[in-house]
Amino acid sequence: MTAVAGDPGIVHLGLSNFHRAHQAVHTAAALAAEDGPWGILGVAPRSVAVADAMAAQHHRYTVVEISPAGERAVVPGVHTGTAVAAREPQRVLDALAAPATRIVSLTVTEHGYTIDPRTGGLDLDHPGIRADLAGSASTAVGLLAHGLLRRARTHGAPVTVLSCDNLLGNGAVTARLVRAFAAALPPGPARDLTSYLDTVTFPNSMVDRIVPATTDATRAAAHRLLGTRDAVPVPAEPFSMWALEDRFAAGRPAWEHAGAGVPGAVFTDDVAGYELLKLRLLNGTHSLLAYLGALAGEDLIAGSAARPGIRGAAGRVLHDDYRPTVPVPAGVDVDDYARQLFTRWSNTALGHRTRQVGSDGSSKLVQRIPGPAAEHLGAGRMPHHLALTVAAWLACIAPPPGFDPGPHAAAMTDPARERLRATAPGPASAHVRAGLDLLGDPLPAVFAERVTELFDLLVRHGVDAAVSEAAGERTVA
Repeated sequence: MTAVAGDPGIVHLGLSNFHRAHQAVHTAAALAAEDGPWGILGVAPRSVAVADAMAAQHHRYTVVEISPAGERAVVPGVHTGTAVAAREPQRVLDALAAPATRIVSLTVTEHGYTIDPRTGGLDLDHPGIRADLAGSASTAVGLLAHGLLRRARTHGAPVTVLSCDNLLGNGAVTARLVRAFAAALPPGPARDLTSYLDTVTFPNSMVDRIVPATTDATRAAAHRLLGTRDAVPVPAEPFSMWALEDRFAAGRPAWEHAGAGVPGAVFTDDVAGYELLKLRLLNGTHSLLAYLGALAGEDLIAGSAARPGIRGAAGRVLHDDYRPTVPVPAGVDVDDYARQLFTRWSNTALGHRTRQVGSDGSSKLVQRIPGPAAEHLGAGRMPHHLALTVAAWLACIAPPPGFDPGPHAAAMTDPARERLRATAPGPASAHVRAGLDLLGDPLPAVFAERVTELFDLLVRHGVDAAVSEAAGERTVA
């Protein structure tokens, strides 16, 4: 389809590969079935590369769906423009405040919400949040809050804020953070924004599609399939899922319609069930595959999943540690879902890298470890493979002196890396405690002890020994 024209009905914060292969593709399918004012202004927080490349291509790009069976190209021409918040903040604030804007959506990663892991609330000590409270607009929460304040003071039209990030209760979390920001403003702005937020809806949603980083191979595939040059194509698996609450203050696209290679979105009152299903079974297991794979020298998730020991550990964390903690939504065949996950992870053509999946673990694991671990420990069970996940994360991003985790672990990014490097030279027990403290909810000492045992095995004897020990198959003295 050709690119949509006119003012955008959706302003999306986070011009990531994921947004361009998920929400944009679903919106293209919706517009093909039912017309509406749903063009998207894609806003990159800081990086100009994708925004400028898309602008040079009339806001079009290719989604290259990749599987062992072959490749397929989709061009979701739904963006009306692109912007970079750090370069043109007033333009972005104007777009957020425009009466034509009916939905503000976000994919800014878990780290982008500036959450204090100790409290689960807004990190008011974060330098970006402090700057935004003083009048800047540098963080996602600050940008969103200032845009909503401008709406409140100009026309007051309702709007929906739709988080599409991997946070449990992502809509409720976003609402809580924006309200906390509003409460911290001076009295006048605080009053105006807090009052206006009663007209804003924050539906919860669950998004699911594996979208790796773009490579030269992706660009070559786009050229081969379409015969045109694309500087910013997006690789993606064929699978896509979206579950949302149908709470939209000013209308929405007909996302329930299938098309463009994706099924229709599911509108449900049980988004929480879908969130837990994905965050724990998919994301939680994905993390273990990434960390163990990187430590074993695997560049790709498919290579990690092909190793019998690591694949076995992934199966155990999924079935033994995560699955008992997930209330499965009605109509979902959880056994079939689990089988699909291993098929997706084994997609050798996709090129999903362990370093990408393993990055930002200190933000991601907050959502994946404490809840299910506490549930098992409260019932008198040790979740050995949740402990192994934490141990492998620490070994990747903050290894002790003398231990080389390998190039794939070293390439992972994590906002807590420098902080944890400070405790890495000390006793392993103190290092593990520092890592667990970053994950928020305090867990019993017995869990920290188990993480410490597995961490020691990883750095002294390697992945195979730690995997065997977690499975109860052997102990290395």
